[in-house]
Amino acid sequence: MFKRNTLAVILLVLSAFTGTLAFRLAVPAIAYYSRGVLKASMVSISVISTSFIFARAFAAVFGGYLVDKRPKLIILGALAMALNAPLVYLYSFASSWIHIVGIKLANGFLNGISWPLAQLAVAYASPRSIRARISAIYFFFGSLASLAGNYLYAFTISIGMRGQMVISGIFYILTGLLMASAYLLIGTIKKEGKDKKTEEVDVNPRIVIMFGALVSFISAFAFGEITYVYISETLGLEKGKVAMVLGTISFLSSLTSYFISWVADSIGSAKALRIIAVFGFLAPILAGIRTGFTIFSGIFLALLAVNSFRPISRKILVTHSRSSLAIGGINGVQNISTFLGGIIFGFAYTLGSLGAYNLAFLPYLPFSLALVIVTRKLEK
Repeated sequence: MFKRNTLAVILLVLSAFTGTLAFRLAVPAIAYYSRGVLKASMVSISVISTSFIFARAFAAVFGGYLVDKRPKLIILGALAMALNAPLVYLYSFASSWIHIVGIKLANGFLNGISWPLAQLAVAYASPRSIRARISAIYFFFGSLASLAGNYLYAFTISIGMRGQMVISGIFYILTGLLMASAYLLIGTIKKEGKDKKTEEVDVNPRIVIMFGALVSFISAFAFGEITYVYISETLGLEKGKVAMVLGTISFLSSLTSYFISWVADSIGSAKALRIIAVFGFLAPILAGIRTGFTIFSGIFLALLAVNSFRPISRKILVTHSRSSLAIGGINGVQNISTFLGGIIFGFAYTLGSLGAYNLAFLPYLPFSLALVIVTRKLEK
């Protein structure tokens, strides 16, 4: 059983790479196609980014509920992932940003079912003593793929969006096959009984959900199409270079997040979350200052906060009696928060700048302070 679970975790880690690569190759292509070819406004770009997140939020809760009731249905996550392949090809035929939004909603729904179930399976199949670190490795491979996907976009600009979407689709199908193989190895995701819930978690799960909502809201500017457009227009960088820089930042943030997971496993989840709160507090302050160093530093801290929070929160919530629903729920809450944060950024972007500071980041600042305050209530 241990060997089967170990192999399943390896396959799921590989799926994190292939699936994120498929997604990250498409994001800059969609961003620049929408802004450059379809002439979408920044508000429209934010709607494109957040429509995916909005659909993913509800699908995450729905998928978690289904698997909570019927654990064998986890295999649907693999099917949903593979179905992304024909969808992404449709982007190159869109003649309006509204069409892009429609495809993004469907894309988000499928991803919302797939990814939380994979995260649940990784946490379930991992040894308890290193659960946060195994989850961190899983997310690290996703960030490594983010780096690869952005570089792949830069190197394939010449083949056009349609060719890039074919490559993306192939990786989505491969991801679905890897996930299906892993779920067959694991078998049924069993609920942890009371006799197995002896692991002490030093954090109140309800506060974890509130913490996740806040950190996702204030980090929304670092995700999706809006990030590419913001950097491109603020710093005047060329498309391929923006993609490569963002991919590198994402990779470095994930690499650094592993050490925060070590803190969670070795010293305690509450202490790790307090460190993450500092990252979240500083991120929008720095990203709003219109210089290359501060913008990239702010994006790095935002990604570091989110990347560090994910494995720790899954470690805590997998011990819940309804772990499938709990992990689907945290995914849903975080996606709704990112949706709201992204929409607000799109509207606030029209305010312009006050001196060296971009006013689009002002709405994040009260929530950054709230994140620090919430850390006082972390312990059970």
